[in-house]
Amino acid sequence: MANNEKTYFQGIADGLKTLVIGLKVTLKEYFIPKTTEQYPENRKTTLHVSPRHRGRLVFKRDENQAYKCVACLMCEKACPNDTIKITSEMVTNEETGKKKRQLIDYQYDLGDCMFCELCVNACNFDAIEFTNDFENSVFDRDKLVLHLDKEVYEGGSLPQLIDGGAPFEIGKFNTKTK
Repeated sequence: MANNEKTYFQGIADGLKTLVIGLKVTLKEYFIPKTTEQYPENRKTTLHVSPRHRGRLVFKRDENQAYKCVACLMCEKACPNDTIKITSEMVTNEETGKKKRQLIDYQYDLGDCMFCELCVNACNFDAIEFTNDFENSVFDRDKLVLHLDKEVYEGGSLPQLIDGGAPFEIGKFNTKTK
């Protein structure tokens, strides 16, 4: 018999040894107190979302709720899976006589978006941005098709979500329910 071959009983002993090691780890974890963050109930007080999280695309608007988009189509061209569809028309300015592109509809399909941020990087006018609002669940996929030029984004359902939500404290969770 070769030196590296084990006998039948040595194999059983090795199997029992690994079983005991696994049970030791399991028992140690069993007695450590668990922390659970109660998400739906306490999300307004404990949920922290990174400010860099890409949740949904919105138009940047000024104090008059006017958007900066000039319908240049750069974001639509940069989108790898045709999530953005822009409808525009050429309008002649009566005073100067110059033609200018005017936005008619800015359609964004949140359900197909890869959140790659290529559209934001391609926008030369700083007209669009991703917010960190992540609660976008709906029962009908058609509701995920947003018309950004017609909606005014007021922020998510959580307070101070754009600033990151609740203060971030490592290792501290609120385990009590309301």
